[in-house]
Amino acid sequence: MGARKRLKAEKLKEEKSQVAIAKLNNCPISARKMRLVADIVRGVEVNKALNILSHNSKEAAGRLEKLLRSAIANWEQKNEDKNLEDETLIVSEIRVDVAGMLKRIQPAPQGRAHRIRKRSNHTTIIVDSVKTK
Repeated sequence: MGARKRLKAEKLKEEKSQVAIAKLNNCPISARKMRLVADIVRGVEVNKALNILSHNSKEAAGRLEKLLRSAIANWEQKNEDKNLEDETLIVSEIRVDVAGMLKRIQPAPQGRAHRIRKRSNHTTIIVDSVKTK
């Protein structure tokens, strides 16, 4: 590997050490419903975000809370030399993407049938530490 490429790879690795990612695939909630809750905690400090999610009555909030706790644990695992209380972690990014659909049939009058689409989503949370001055 050349010198420039190695330096760039080391710089990228150092930047990624501050970031922790957690992913939830094939969650059986529609992406639209999940985005309503995700928009509330995007860009918020993690302790405040956990508090918001624990007091929200939507089903998606419980799943996002569990995913956020996983992202925090991933950050702790990556940064064993740092203390969580000393760092300011924020939810830097939440992506809610559409996943596959389960297609079901609902009987309808006069021998017809209606299609029922059970939607699901893929959710990704990225937690990042903020440099305090």
